[in-house]
Amino acid sequence: MPLYEMLCITTHVQTYNQIRELVRQSALHVMNNGGVVRNINSWGTMTLPQRMKRHGTPQSVGDYWTLHFDCSPRTLRSLNGIMRRDPRVLRWTVLKLADKIEDLAKKGEKTLLSDKPTAHEVID
Repeated sequence: MPLYEMLCITTHVQTYNQIRELVRQSALHVMNNGGVVRNINSWGTMTLPQRMKRHGTPQSVGDYWTLHFDCSPRTLRSLNGIMRRDPRVLRWTVLKLADKIEDLAKKGEKTLLSDKPTAHEVID
């Protein structure tokens, strides 16, 4: 199963119950369809780079969060459908990080074992 990262911007509300429920719904959807949720991060509330409108009034502030997960392409399509229909979601994007988790580890090893000097070595 491919490894994905989803970044989601939701409408800002005073209580985080609605956002918590959306994150819970997304994670459960992945897990109920045979996927694995690896990490959930909240980036907090930020001013949007531009006013965004979806399913309602224009927003200037949003709550950002990420979800790292493994799932099948069919599960990803249905998750995109959930995000598209949910009125709390302003924008979302899904990035494919690797086909297998081993591919991601190999990429990291190559960059860590580079022959190029680090910034500290160049400065000293």
